[in-house]
Amino acid sequence: MTNIGRIRTVVLGSSRVGKSAVTVRYLTKRYIGEYSSNTDLLYRHDVTFDSVLTEVEILDTCKYSTTCLYDHIRWADAFVIVYSVVDLSSFNEAQYLLDELSKHKLPSYFATLLLGNKRDLDHSRLVAVDAGQELSLRFGCQFYEVSAAENFAGVSLAFHSLLRETRAVQLLRGLPIRRKLGVNSVSKVLGTIFGKNSSKRDRKKRPSLSI
Repeated sequence: MTNIGRIRTVVLGSSRVGKSAVTVRYLTKRYIGEYSSNTDLLYRHDVTFDSVLTEVEILDTCKYSTTCLYDHIRWADAFVIVYSVVDLSSFNEAQYLLDELSKHKLPSYFATLLLGNKRDLDHSRLVAVDAGQELSLRFGCQFYEVSAAENFAGVSLAFHSLLRETRAVQLLRGLPIRRKLGVNSVSKVLGTIFGKNSSKRDRKKRPSLSI
């Protein structure tokens, strides 16, 4: 089995959107509804894709200042931006975070997942599925809606999809001619991974799921 190194992932979003819930659900398959931590938590997890072993570091953030946010942006290879479908302000915060990422990180150097949580509270929904989809299209990132409380499969699928994309980005960065490569080359690799063309005209076919 080949080991290609490490993927550093940071989980960002407003308070009470379920950042820790989705992180722990992915790592352990368990759901824990209450978290009282006032500090960031760093988890390490090994993932195997196509016989390739990768160490994944996941930083579950508690809260952040502007300076801290920029430190996270510099540190990470992948980003999970979490919002709650029953909290419109958390969706607005997710949009702000995506905008900051686009300003401070080269598009061919990272991967992003926009993750709507608490889908099980659909009766209290304030953020439509289409709103999340449209935001993901605007920033060219993956989009999933999940319920950390009710379903492990959706959370796992979302994280694995992000990690596969990040691995593709890292492989491109490692090529000798990486300075000649850009978003188009990343899109070609992603098209191979996901079995489709990820060019601008097909952006609506980027992986998205409500589960």
